[in-house]
Amino acid sequence: MLKPTRVLAAAVRSWKHTLNLPQSAFPARPSVQDTEQYLKSCSDELYAWQLEHRPASLPRGASITSNDVENNIFVLHDGPPYANGPLHIGHALNKILKDLILRVKLAEGKRVHFVPGWDCHGLPIEMKALHLRRKPQLEVGQAGGDTQLQNKGDGKRQTQGGHTQVSPVEIRRVARELATKTIEEQKADFRKWGILGDWDNAYKTMDKGFELRQLEVFRKMVVNGLIYRDYAPVHWSPSSGTALAESELEYDENYRVTAAFIKFPLVKLPDLLARHPGLNAKNISAVTWTTTPWTLPANKAIAVRSNMDYTVIELPAHGQLLVSKDRLEHVLSYLEEASPHIIVDSVQGSDLVDETEYINVFSGESRPVIHADFVKSSSGTGLVHLAPGHGIDDYNACSKHGVAPFSPVDDDGKFTNEALPSDPKRLEGKTVQSEGVLAVLELLEDPRTLLQERNSSDAASSLVLAVHEHRMKHALDWRTKLPVLVRATKQWFANLDKIKGDALRSLEKVDFVPNTGRARLESFVQSRSQWCISRQRAWGVPIPALYHKVTGEAVLTGESITHILEVIEQRGIDSWWTDNEDEQAWIAPGLEGSYSRGTDTMDVWFDSGTTWTSLKPRPTHQPAADVYLEGTDQHRGWFQSSLLTHVAHQICSTTSEPEITAPFKTLITHGFTLDQDGRKMAKSEGNVISPEEIINGTLLPPLKSRKQTGKSRGASRAEVTYDAMGVDALRLWAASADYTNDVIVGQPVLQAVNTSLHKYRVTFKWLLGVLANYKPTPSERTSASATTKTVDKIAFLHLAKVSTIVHSAYASHEFHKATSAIYKYVVNDLSAFYFETLKDRLYAGSVTDRTTAQRVLLAIYEELLAMLAPVSPLLVEEVWAFTPEHIKSSVGEHPLRRLWTPYVTGWSDKEAEAFQKGVAVLESVHDAIKRVQEVARTDKKMGSGLECDVRIDITEDASAASSLLMSVPSGELAEMFVVGNVTSAAPEVAKESTPLKEQGSPDWTYEADFVADAGRVRGKVLVAAPRGEKCLRCWRFVAPVPDSLCKRCEQVVEEMNTEVPGS
Repeated sequence: MLKPTRVLAAAVRSWKHTLNLPQSAFPARPSVQDTEQYLKSCSDELYAWQLEHRPASLPRGASITSNDVENNIFVLHDGPPYANGPLHIGHALNKILKDLILRVKLAEGKRVHFVPGWDCHGLPIEMKALHLRRKPQLEVGQAGGDTQLQNKGDGKRQTQGGHTQVSPVEIRRVARELATKTIEEQKADFRKWGILGDWDNAYKTMDKGFELRQLEVFRKMVVNGLIYRDYAPVHWSPSSGTALAESELEYDENYRVTAAFIKFPLVKLPDLLARHPGLNAKNISAVTWTTTPWTLPANKAIAVRSNMDYTVIELPAHGQLLVSKDRLEHVLSYLEEASPHIIVDSVQGSDLVDETEYINVFSGESRPVIHADFVKSSSGTGLVHLAPGHGIDDYNACSKHGVAPFSPVDDDGKFTNEALPSDPKRLEGKTVQSEGVLAVLELLEDPRTLLQERNSSDAASSLVLAVHEHRMKHALDWRTKLPVLVRATKQWFANLDKIKGDALRSLEKVDFVPNTGRARLESFVQSRSQWCISRQRAWGVPIPALYHKVTGEAVLTGESITHILEVIEQRGIDSWWTDNEDEQAWIAPGLEGSYSRGTDTMDVWFDSGTTWTSLKPRPTHQPAADVYLEGTDQHRGWFQSSLLTHVAHQICSTTSEPEITAPFKTLITHGFTLDQDGRKMAKSEGNVISPEEIINGTLLPPLKSRKQTGKSRGASRAEVTYDAMGVDALRLWAASADYTNDVIVGQPVLQAVNTSLHKYRVTFKWLLGVLANYKPTPSERTSASATTKTVDKIAFLHLAKVSTIVHSAYASHEFHKATSAIYKYVVNDLSAFYFETLKDRLYAGSVTDRTTAQRVLLAIYEELLAMLAPVSPLLVEEVWAFTPEHIKSSVGEHPLRRLWTPYVTGWSDKEAEAFQKGVAVLESVHDAIKRVQEVARTDKKMGSGLECDVRIDITEDASAASSLLMSVPSGELAEMFVVGNVTSAAPEVAKESTPLKEQGSPDWTYEADFVADAGRVRGKVLVAAPRGEKCLRCWRFVAPVPDSLCKRCEQVVEEMNTEVPGS
């Protein structure tokens, strides 16, 4: 290997001033001082600019009429985050994905509309506000300091057990203050992330205008009979003191309960059984299995399945038992007795239905046996105890038989005195899901006091066959994480049976990303028949119902709501609570009697579900928004509530047969954010990651400090610094993730993000440096077909390929595919290939050499800015700020404002295919040369790639794909492969040519085979010691004698009118 000498080094320094080395002030890392201005330019100013300059509509054809236009406005509707705390990494993923879509649409020429919003009402805000802002005189409640208000839904307020009552007016005041403060804090952080949007006009569900629009949607649903009040089972949270919707539940998949096999004494039998000689009518019981023994006092029926076979057995300790034949073995596995005596081998469930009765030992009532489709032979006993006041399925089955629900459980989840009428104190006040279970089972173990009408021997028999622990899926309150129960209360409901048909049909025209979201949303809608929309809270939009003070009858009509809306318009919604209870202004004319205002508020999903009312009206049959984008959990939340309210509103707003549309044209869902070990983030786990930690780089190891010298060695340790790559690091992380699955956040992922950003910054720094002295004219703009150098054509081919891939990925919302393609392009096609081939041409070449290269680089520079614009707008803004004015003038439009279509080469398909085949051969040769060079370096034969000559022999070409290689001049090949000299030979020449190692006897040689075009092209490369001398100026080994310039450099220097040193 040739080694530099002091003489050689001095000679090189003397030629340095003749080289065109790149110079740029572009920094290695973003400047904190300048970021604020870049941020403003690429977000707020850009959003305002496009509203002014992008047209709202575009002509469809040559002639423009009022009907001959198409809408050019793209609307992305923001699902409102909850205004109750600081932003987390999930917020960042969500908002950045939305921003990526907006910026892609902006590049397509659309005028984009994005109005951020906030969900302001509901229990979490109410409870947090009271916890943070409670006054000294308020006592701390038992549930973690929560102070709660319990609303009965009939105008009467009562204190929930264990909690100090606070007036609704005070609750609403502190909740509004908290929500207002939180919104401003969240808004400031969102804007720091470079999110486009109309931030100054953000919607808030607690704004008067929004609340009035929401109530108007509700009014129309009332008028059309979609809203009703009923005593029916709902999910109830004793810990929160309110009804909950399905979307407000979480589930414990391994919840532990006490399950029991319970006997119900039969008091009436069908003739088929009554006439059976072995059957004892006074000692036969139906056997049920329940995971909720506390619901037994509310039992109203037993369900069987008509087409299921049942049997009657006898056990000495338990008497005669009715059980499903298919479940007999399962039931006996829990008992310690010997084989049973079969009394009745088989009886059909249909023979039992409506012909069999039993006694509910808690109420003393005789109850029926009915049919239910949900009775299965795969679980339980084949007989199901029904408590219509504590189960939706039970309620639906019993309703068909006119059996009313009964729920002897209060708002705190405790038994009332109705649970055991004969001895109320035995159960009253016991918490049903804990001590209540034990109390019920204790009563059934010794039922003598319950079975007073039965004979003494029967009464002494336990009604509990067996008790065991059972694991099951159980609902929890999403806020308190405590168990919920199902209980019947008087609530307001929306009738979804009248809506969901149209809702499901409207989804047929919706695009889902990912497509699995369609089935998920459809299943949630299909499974619902009603929506409990009332909540027993103070912080929310009131259900505008009036209650007669004597009869308790509710008044909720179109006329009464219209009148109430007029009062709210004048006085504000808080007046519903602050006005005197007897204030007559709220009573619609014509209502006779004395009324009070109800205290129920609307489900917050009804609030957020009507946020589409904040959007500007669009043409008929066009969805309210082009895109809704939220987490996958919103299929059961915001997506569903928005769909249902939007469809209901359309049904209620026309008398004709309208084409019902969903509020969204495209529905996009993303997964949850997980730590690097795949765990859900939680404060208790200590694995919560803040977006700010990604921005400032503190999640990565600190940067190594430079070695200290002299006096600084004794000074204190240098301040720790981190690789802070700014907001673009957060944005690139979000864009690089396959958001259709759960998204990992951790050090390995973030290190890759920072590595990418560093690569982009280095690339732009070099591009700015080499373009600094380039002053293009419009006529010099180069296309792939106009350039003559093969390496430049390859660069254009690579550029067109990546541009098309990125553009397509952006259009299909596959941002991770776009970012992956960009990074691979920069690393492989630019840094590892094209830029390497250009350095000699740019630094040491002639003016013509340099200019032709700069023309290509300018195209790459423009396209790279366009591709990165949606993902890294701050980087693009910063690069633009450092771009020379003459380059800006040539490029024209700011890269964040320009319309972007993929770069095209201008070649025909046939030309492109042929050229691509030729490039594949060149790439195979290039790879072979690199492999051989590494071997030579290992053997210490060479250092720089310039320290070798190369011969390329094509030994076989069945497809003529090597014709491109053979057509490239030797000098260009040497430039392309960054070597000293290249010679090549076609198959017919290669067979007869003298091997390179025999030409001039080089000091060393290495060779390797290569294959291309699926084996149709084969050949060999031979790498050998250079025959020329090292040029003092360009360092290529092509000089004629030592310590001299090569011919090319002599010509360039002569053009520069520079004397050769020492001449």
